[in-house]
Amino acid sequence: MRFQKLDLNLLVALDALLRERSISRAAEQLHLSQSAMSSALARLRTYFGDDLLVPVGRKLELTSRAEVLKEAVRDVLMRVDTAIAAAPEFNPSESDRNFQLIVSDYTAITLIPHVLALAQKQSRTVRFDLIPLLERPQRALENGEADLLVIPRSYGLSDHPAETLFEEGFCCAVWNESRFARSVELTAKQYETAGHVVVQPADVDKPTPEDGLIQLHGNARRVEATTFSFMGAPYLVVGTDRIATMRVRLARIAQRSLPITLLPLPMPIPLMQQTQQWHKHRTRDPGLVWLRGLMHEAVLRMDAEPDQAPPG
Repeated sequence: MRFQKLDLNLLVALDALLRERSISRAAEQLHLSQSAMSSALARLRTYFGDDLLVPVGRKLELTSRAEVLKEAVRDVLMRVDTAIAAAPEFNPSESDRNFQLIVSDYTAITLIPHVLALAQKQSRTVRFDLIPLLERPQRALENGEADLLVIPRSYGLSDHPAETLFEEGFCCAVWNESRFARSVELTAKQYETAGHVVVQPADVDKPTPEDGLIQLHGNARRVEATTFSFMGAPYLVVGTDRIATMRVRLARIAQRSLPITLLPLPMPIPLMQQTQQWHKHRTRDPGLVWLRGLMHEAVLRMDAEPDQAPPG
């Protein structure tokens, strides 16, 4: 099919080339030979009157024209996928769809088990891929490489819809035999002078919501250990006098198997809003409508557990 003398099949090749910045990787993604992808690139260069990809050292870089085309082409293909390729209805008991969710280990441990349990009651064939929160996870959502992004609202994308799943508070986790465990509550001075375990997710340069909110209080913690894993933090306080500032739901789960005590934070900080976000062109995708509803049901199931009351 052609539109204004452009073979529309070339748009798929162009999208892969602009995202991968590699002829071989784009060819592999589309199950084409490298020579066929090279031919497609030559035709695209002729049509647009631009090199699109130029060698810089050992890499290919986008020209300014290609940078402009990149988002426009992805947007067109997303619209086509949503309007034409998506099924008009979704029956989980008959579907073998594979949903891709970008989540942190916090979400994977607290919420996703409930999602999977509820999903299994409706389908034995629907599958789920959990994708870690790597650098710029929002890009995967925009590129159509993920169905849902589960993330604090402050990290989300303003151009795409989002729903609040739940709000989350914070608490302090300390070893049962530490000097702090004997206290009814921590004082601000104890908190400030203690050693801390801090979570910094891999490849994410923005501070976590708890870090950002604590910093607003002018609190300068003495960081003695960092970890990429939210679930790893409570393990690192065991055997020490360190403090890990944790999200309450995850701290409650950790307390089931670790010798830790949970104490209230010595300063009030706002609750974190955990959201689910999807591409704006997929709002009416029947499968995603089902999945988003399932996520809300999972929150109710998660919070029905008896040990989810706030500490302190």
